[in-house]
Amino acid sequence: MHRVIERQRRQEMANLYASLRNLLPPNYIRGKRSISDQVDGAVSYIMYLKNRIDGLSGKRDELKKVWGNSSGFHQGMSMSCIEAFPSSVVVRQSSDGVEIVISDSVGAQALTLSKVLQQLLEEGLDVVNCVSSRTDASLIHTIKYEVSDMRGVDPSFCWRN
Repeated sequence: MHRVIERQRRQEMANLYASLRNLLPPNYIRGKRSISDQVDGAVSYIMYLKNRIDGLSGKRDELKKVWGNSSGFHQGMSMSCIEAFPSSVVVRQSSDGVEIVISDSVGAQALTLSKVLQQLLEEGLDVVNCVSSRTDASLIHTIKYEVSDMRGVDPSFCWRN
């Protein structure tokens, strides 16, 4: 009885370690490594992500200081994007990817399309379609993109810089 329970516990732990290994990027797992090396790699990756989050939070705070406070918050968008640019931005997830609709009023400090596309590329996203149209009072940009690796990707992340 005790052997069966111990065998099940070991199998469960092996499955959990395999799951952990699958969540880590390849550069944190090189070849066949011991379990302790895998856990150390996971800790290193977590620390890297923590430092990256801290850096991005600093950038967000700088943008808040530079651009001041702006009213309104669109669901699915980080505060840094909304506060930095007086644009209406909507992010919608669909079955074939994600769609971003940006509406800028003419004459306002515009969220430039090149900055948006550059940010999407830096985040590793593939832009499938981009359409811009101009009305009397605004510019409307519709960007559709797909993600090659959906693991850990949230559509709202693309404006956190």
